[in-house]
Amino acid sequence: MSANNTQLKKEYLVVAQNASGRNLNVPVYTFSGSKPGPTVYIQSSIHGAEVQGNVVIYHLIKELKNTDIRGKIILVPNCNPVGTNIKSGEYTLGRFDPVNGTNWNRGYFYDQAAVEQFAKTVTPEEPVDVIKHRFRAHLLASIGKKLAEPWGLGLAQQLNLKLQQLAVNADFVLDLHNGPVSTRHIYIPEYAKDSALLFNIPHNIFIPNVFAGALDEATFCPWWTLQDSVRQNLGRNIQCNVEAFTLEMGSQEVINFGEGSVDAHSILSYLNGKGVLVNSDFTPAEMTRLGVYLQDYKTLYSDFGGMVEYIAKPGQKVQKGEPLAQILDIDELDNSQGSRMLHAPCDLIPMLNFPSASVLSGTQLFKCFTNYFEL
Repeated sequence: MSANNTQLKKEYLVVAQNASGRNLNVPVYTFSGSKPGPTVYIQSSIHGAEVQGNVVIYHLIKELKNTDIRGKIILVPNCNPVGTNIKSGEYTLGRFDPVNGTNWNRGYFYDQAAVEQFAKTVTPEEPVDVIKHRFRAHLLASIGKKLAEPWGLGLAQQLNLKLQQLAVNADFVLDLHNGPVSTRHIYIPEYAKDSALLFNIPHNIFIPNVFAGALDEATFCPWWTLQDSVRQNLGRNIQCNVEAFTLEMGSQEVINFGEGSVDAHSILSYLNGKGVLVNSDFTPAEMTRLGVYLQDYKTLYSDFGGMVEYIAKPGQKVQKGEPLAQILDIDELDNSQGSRMLHAPCDLIPMLNFPSASVLSGTQLFKCFTNYFEL
C-alpha cells in the first residue's frame, strides 16, 4: 500500500528452472491508480551485465509510492536471473543463453502475416478501443500458442515470451539496457518521434517498422502494421497510441544510484507527458537533443588485431580525420609501426565502444551517430 490512492502489489513470476529443478523467480511490482488510464510496462536487465536499470526501477518505486497515477504501472527488475548469474571471473557473460547461444533480447514473438490477416476483420465503423481490445486478445493467444509448441523452445525464447505476456496489454513499454562503455541513448519508433522530447536523453535513434527480435520491436511492430493495414484496406486512419522504447542508460557492469535517479526522473517526465501521473510536476529538462535514423547509426569494425586505447569518449562530437583510438601492435614494437592512430571516417558521435583493450580483427570498436540532426 502506498501513501496515496495508488495501490502497490508485489508478486513473483517463474521465468526458468535450474538443473536442480528449482524455480527462478523475478519480482513483479504493480502500481494501480485510483483513476482509469493507460498501462505501462518497464523491465530491466534482460542482458545480465546491464544492471543500471535495476537502480532506475528502485528510484521509480520510491517516487511512485508518493505519486497518484492513472491506470497501471508494471515494473520487473532483473528480469533475467539466469543471465545475471553467468559469471566468468570478474565479468558477467549474460548477453547470450549459455546453452543455445541465443541473444537474450532476440526471442520475442511477432507474426506480420497474422497481424495483416487480423486487420482484415476490422470494419469501417468499429471503435478503436474495441479494435485494441480484440487485437490484444489475439496477440496474447498467439504468444500462448507459441509457448505451447509441442517441440519446445530454447531457454531465451521461453523467458522472452513469459515477459512478453506481461507486456502485451501495455500502452507504453520501456526496456532498460546498457551498452559496454556507453553514454545515454534511446531507440524510438519513427511514428513516435515526438516522444523523444519527453525523455531527458540527449541522443535518439529513430527506427523503422522492422522486427529483429527485441521487445520494443515486438511491441510496436504489430500495432504499426495494424494501423498501416487498416489504412490500406479501408482508407481509415486509426491511432492505437502504443509506444515502445529501448533505453540505453550508460555502461554495463556498474550501477550508480545518483545517475539512476536522473533516469527515473526522465521516465517519470515521459509518463507525465502521456497523462499517466496525476498532479505531477515532472517535466522534460532543457537540453540539446540530437537524432539519427537507424541507417545512419554506424558500427565501426576493426580491420586489425591489437591493443587499443579509446581516445574518443561516448557522447563526444568528433570531426572527420580526428583520432578515435590508438593501436599498439605487439609484433612491431621495435619500429615505427608499433603504434598507429585510427581516425574518424566522417563527422560522428560515438555512443559506445568495446569494453576491452584487447581487440581481435572484426571487433565492433565503436557504434556512432553519423548524419545526425538537432531535434
